[in-house]
Amino acid sequence: MSRRRVDILLENVQIENVAAEGKALAHVDGMVVFVDFAVPGDIVDIQVTKKKKNYMEGFIKRIIKPSKDRLEPFCEHFGVCGGCRWQPLPYRMQLEAKRQQVEDQLVRIGHLEVPEIRPTLPSEKTQEYRNKLEFSASCRRWVLNGEDPDSIPENDRMGLGFHVGKFFDKVLDIKQCHLQTEPSNAIRLFIKRFCIENGYEFYNIRENHGFFRNMFVRTNEAGDVMLIVCFAQDDKPRIKALLDATAAKFPQISSLYYVVNEKLNDSIADLSPVLYKGSPVIEEKMEGLSFKIGPKSFYQTNSRQAYRLYSAAREFAALTGKEVVYDLYTGTGTIAQFVSGKVSKVIGIEYVPEAIEDAKANAKANGISNCEFFAGDMKDVLNEAFIQKHGRPDVIILDPPRAGIHPSVAEVILKAAPDRMVYVSCNPASQARDLAILCKDYKIDAVQPVDMFPHTMHVENVVVLTRR
Repeated sequence: MSRRRVDILLENVQIENVAAEGKALAHVDGMVVFVDFAVPGDIVDIQVTKKKKNYMEGFIKRIIKPSKDRLEPFCEHFGVCGGCRWQPLPYRMQLEAKRQQVEDQLVRIGHLEVPEIRPTLPSEKTQEYRNKLEFSASCRRWVLNGEDPDSIPENDRMGLGFHVGKFFDKVLDIKQCHLQTEPSNAIRLFIKRFCIENGYEFYNIRENHGFFRNMFVRTNEAGDVMLIVCFAQDDKPRIKALLDATAAKFPQISSLYYVVNEKLNDSIADLSPVLYKGSPVIEEKMEGLSFKIGPKSFYQTNSRQAYRLYSAAREFAALTGKEVVYDLYTGTGTIAQFVSGKVSKVIGIEYVPEAIEDAKANAKANGISNCEFFAGDMKDVLNEAFIQKHGRPDVIILDPPRAGIHPSVAEVILKAAPDRMVYVSCNPASQARDLAILCKDYKIDAVQPVDMFPHTMHVENVVVLTRR
């Protein structure tokens, strides 16, 4: 049975506010309407794409009168690329929308008692702020509005860019991305041109064949560049030709890797990148500390804003120099090492063994001797026996994945009874759920949203809890 088509046009609708998931909202005849790419104050016609009992969704068919606050998007790919959806929204409004998002999740939905939520800490840079981007190759790029698919030349059918939202097999060919400093765009365009000119087949993710698959560009504040190029076949001569040409064209690439990925997904987490040329790592510095970043290392994607995030977490921890601190979901130990100078001892726990090896190496290189790191599933490692062996924590810092913490971990934390907890989250919804458990014995003293990703709806949030 085919899905019924919604054919409703709402005319002269005034956009009222910013809503969840990067959408804006309006009301028509008492019903909420969610719409993409709108700015409060816009008067628009909305083509409805979904109609439910209590709400509708749609897109802007025509802007009748733009809001006085509406900005011209700075990227030519706006509206097709799934990223940077808030480009028309002034940055001050983005920051307030993120603060409101945190308040909605913690207070309106989570029913938690919180003090007044602080204003969102802004990002120093709102463009070229990312230190890592992944670009996917496709033998059949996304066809733009106005293009005739049948008349596109063969060499123009390939794409190298970002996946289009909701379509795992569709890639939008990117001419210029404003999220990362050069030579990110130049490297991507060079590799695309080299592959086309030399007959390298772009990958077909739906049918799982082709040669050139995807690539990662990592940069640091010092201007070093790490490039990881992924191929679907271990064809050494063709791999060598591409990497040699790229290295010659871009001498600023200080670390050059390749990966042969014959799996059905693009992840390289379970693969072994091969160092082709240069240093095995690039380094990022923060407050006198140096962190080595390899091809699979996790590091906060906005380097400058990571400092503000960690500073907020350290401030909330209220350290005196005597504390035993547990850093749960420590990753490569960045937060653990960032607070190590103000504590007696830090215990870091992380699920990924490679990340723990990075953490140990970084701590040793930084001359830090009061950090210990352990690998394993949090719910298995963090138990009463572990706490008895390593000392009961005075402070616990949590920075879990988007899914939040396992209920059994929350129970162990409550039994450990630290005086203070600092919960860092990239997902206020799962954070609110976890806080509801922890607030059985704790109260929330402060809430600080941090903007790591300007022009998107994503927000990091730092919460401090003290024992009742």
